[in-house]
Amino acid sequence: MLELALLFFVIALIAGALGATGVAGLTMAIAKWLVAIFLVLAVISLLL
Repeated sequence: MLELALLFFVIALIAGALGATGVAGLTMAIAKWLVAIFLVLAVISLLL
């Protein structure tokens, strides 16, 4: 999950550098959601 978030973050950085702000915004939003899901699952696995 965290690997996908990092991948989307890198894609967002590259797209932002190339001027594709729509793609950069979308991939950054996906990366944020993936990090949030990763954190929730990590906390749940630590508690159980």
